[in-house]
Amino acid sequence: MDTTEEKTAIPEPKKVKTVLVTGGTGYIGAHTCKILLERGYRVRLAVRDRSKTGKYRVLSEIAEKSQGELEVYEANLLEAGSYHGPAEGADAIMHIASPFTLRFKNAQKELIEPAVQGTRNVLESANASSTVKKVVLTSSVAAVHGDTIDMQEQGLKEFTEAHWNTSSSASHQPYSYSKVSAEKEAWKIHDAQQQWKLVAINPSFVMGPALDTGSDSESLNFMRDMLSGKFAMGAPDLHFGYVDVRDVALAHVYALESSDAEGRHILAERTGSVLQLCDILRKQYGDRFKLPKKTAPKWLLYLVGWTMGVSAKFVKRNVGYPIRLNTEKSRKQLGLKYTPLEQSLKDMVEAMQL
Repeated sequence: MDTTEEKTAIPEPKKVKTVLVTGGTGYIGAHTCKILLERGYRVRLAVRDRSKTGKYRVLSEIAEKSQGELEVYEANLLEAGSYHGPAEGADAIMHIASPFTLRFKNAQKELIEPAVQGTRNVLESANASSTVKKVVLTSSVAAVHGDTIDMQEQGLKEFTEAHWNTSSSASHQPYSYSKVSAEKEAWKIHDAQQQWKLVAINPSFVMGPALDTGSDSESLNFMRDMLSGKFAMGAPDLHFGYVDVRDVALAHVYALESSDAEGRHILAERTGSVLQLCDILRKQYGDRFKLPKKTAPKWLLYLVGWTMGVSAKFVKRNVGYPIRLNTEKSRKQLGLKYTPLEQSLKDMVEAMQL
């Protein structure tokens, strides 16, 4: 008997539950809050400045039309104790906030310290709370692997949740290093207490439409670069896992509601190259956009990579190396059914109104 359908039919909450969400106005967070509100949760949205209502106007509008309630709190990721107030009385915390930027001057100050310290501050608030029983953490597949050559060097056929990124550092792939550092910090804090359960979500490259047209997500920036012709002369031979932002949001909610959910969960609908992604877009839009039709030679990327902030070491260890990701756990334990990448890309481009 196929039990997949049973696993996906996670019951609606029987009573109003309160969830504190960090990063709820972001690309992933907004979709997650939308689902929570529509499922009748009381969402405690933590923002840096409540007076900037435009940041959460979309969620306020969703809350007005849904069964759920939206409460807005002020908190700062880098301020110890900042989340103590909104965490008290919450049944769970979804820690989604973390810097995702490839545009920085000081990786330690702008990426790594905020990611680790922010995680520490939020989870210490879970410890201080008398009510929090579960924390769902947004990590990344970047915490599973660093360079794509890692799979070959480690003699692996695929990456699973058992693997950890060992090749990134503050000077090489600092974003990936910030993700693995933050997730390790989360598990360290979790293992030192018995009050709450931790579930980690490890999405690959997130695609799909943003709820807020003003979103500055790096995923949207990547797509704008691609469609604008930045890589028209040739796509870098880089390989990623791809997953729809709405599936990532669902995974968070399923992790919250499922009593079976534990540990880490790699999310990816498929893996593929940048050129394969462009081929999908070309089939959908023809010559409307200046999409690359071939792969750029690796030697060229050594020459021009610096103009895109890419080091020679990155080119050497990532260009031309496919990856494979095992997503069986997300499908079986969370009951996740993935949106086809074709649909994700189409919805993403349409929402961008280019």
